[in-house]
Amino acid sequence: MSDDQTAPADKSAPADRAAEGPFDEAEANPVRPYIDLGGVKILPREGLNLRLEVEEQTKRIVAVGLDYADSTLQVQPFAAPRTTGLWDETREQIRDQVRQQGGRVEEREGPFGPELLAEVPVVSNSDGKVGRRLARFVGVDGPRWFLRGVIGGAATSDVAAAEQVEDLFRSIVVVRGGSPMPPRDLIPLRMPTTPGAA
Repeated sequence: MSDDQTAPADKSAPADRAAEGPFDEAEANPVRPYIDLGGVKILPREGLNLRLEVEEQTKRIVAVGLDYADSTLQVQPFAAPRTTGLWDETREQIRDQVRQQGGRVEEREGPFGPELLAEVPVVSNSDGKVGRRLARFVGVDGPRWFLRGVIGGAATSDVAAAEQVEDLFRSIVVVRGGSPMPPRDLIPLRMPTTPGAA
């Protein structure tokens, strides 16, 4: 790899991504019993709850929510160019959004490369008070795809929970498919096909 600093949109991913995940469909273990959600496949594990987040107007599934280890992990797979990554640009957009909402955000080096730790203001429904919620934004650029994760709950501050949720993120398989898609388009997600009886 060259040291060329002029390419700001290099791919951002752990050096061992192909071996340790998040995986491209071509790298995944074909015999593992994944839950197939279209654009992503999730490896079931004890204590994992899965939610699909649906856009009201279009009824389109826009994200997969995973509840695990007293934490939440929301994931979205996007189409990406073959040679450049989206995470650098996406981090900039997230940083701007959090600041516009009156939140605080800092960039740090995490297990997947650069990540954002954000303190986002949230209004309590019960008494209207504004509190703050911690969220970690992580992203990995793969071959022709980009996987974004938002981590909340215990895994924002507890090391053991963080390791479990990071392992869960690593186990995800992204199914880009062969059809042409503009970069930054959400790779279509769908209801899970029921796996065979365990």
